[in-house]
Amino acid sequence: MVHAISRDELKGKLDNNESISIIEALPEKYFRHSHLPGALNLPHDAVDTLAPSLLPDKGTEIIVYCANVACKNSGIAAEALAALGYSNVSVYEAGKADWIEAGYPIEGSAARHAA
Repeated sequence: MVHAISRDELKGKLDNNESISIIEALPEKYFRHSHLPGALNLPHDAVDTLAPSLLPDKGTEIIVYCANVACKNSGIAAEALAALGYSNVSVYEAGKADWIEAGYPIEGSAARHAA
């Protein structure tokens, strides 16, 4: 089953150094441009092939996001992960746009250019 997670909940987990896997479900070019700190790139259409190597522990807490509320990639990827047997999957539905709007840090080429 997939759950929703808020920006504040996700930020709290990062601030507390909790053991989570953050997944960006967008194509690689968007991930390279900007992504949440520590995120892994797992495009929604490559979950079946990439998840076993990127996420070997099916019990780990996984938080999936994409661009914004209108983007459906995170939900698609999260459901695919759940179907593969991952048991602790959440979706940060507001996504990268919400994170950036809040002024939280990002990684990737956009972050390097802003520095």
